[in-house]
Amino acid sequence: MKILVVGSSNVDINVLTHKIPKIGETLMANSMRYSYGGKGANQALTCAKLEADVTFLGCVGDDDHGKAIQENFRSVGINCDRMAISKDEPTGTALITIDETGQNTIVVVPGANFDCDIEYLKANDDAFKTADYILLQMEIPLDTIEYAISRAHHFGKKVILNPAPALPDLNPEIYKKIDYFTPNETELDIMSKSLGIFDSEDDKINALLNAGIKNIIITLGEKGAYFVNRKTRKLIDAIEVNAIDTVGAGDCFNGAFVSALAQGKNEVEAIKFANQAASIAVTREGAQEAIPSLSEIKEKFNI
Repeated sequence: MKILVVGSSNVDINVLTHKIPKIGETLMANSMRYSYGGKGANQALTCAKLEADVTFLGCVGDDDHGKAIQENFRSVGINCDRMAISKDEPTGTALITIDETGQNTIVVVPGANFDCDIEYLKANDDAFKTADYILLQMEIPLDTIEYAISRAHHFGKKVILNPAPALPDLNPEIYKKIDYFTPNETELDIMSKSLGIFDSEDDKINALLNAGIKNIIITLGEKGAYFVNRKTRKLIDAIEVNAIDTVGAGDCFNGAFVSALAQGKNEVEAIKFANQAASIAVTREGAQEAIPSLSEIKEKFNI
């Protein structure tokens, strides 16, 4: 089974502090490091490290960071031959603050990611035809996301949307074309607002199901993941670990979930596998550097 990831790739500037600063507060950082991220890139790299067949569609700048990102992709086996190079915009950048408990805040400067437009996807239409699963996030233009979902649905592919960062103005007609929707609790709240104002989490979930989404997986951090469809409502427990850095944990979860589906696991099995992958990632610093290999997961969990 083949996976197509359509999304963002960034250079990450990680600043480690003893706490997340309040509005107007100045802190002295403990340290700073550069790494490579972007939700799309993180998810594609997870798929590759878990030995899935993955192709990446996205755009980087015509700069050293863009070249390094592509070299990194190729080193882990991601097919990135179709990536676009922007002549006008730099490679996207994420500014990340991480506190001593591993919690984080992130500000993204899209840069070349916003050159991942509909015309670019049209030029790579055969990538949609040959893939089995299409995985998307929301760090590229909204009309590109909606086009990609519609095109994948047209070809009868399985569509997974990780609505991060959440945008409440997604066309509600798109929901009926999504097979798996993977928000966290905050993203669930924001995304459901395109359908109305709801008081409870159950009401938000029901509104999204009624809009046509087939399966919803709400990631709950240390509480696990909540799997919902018309027939099932099931909490899959997280694995207890000492988290030191949660940057990219959701991306690791999504990439692992799709990889497990592509390898023949059912949804609950795939969520359990994704929890295992993410539980290793949060015990390490960084986003892509923290993503475990398939052999590491098998060894740790005896699978």
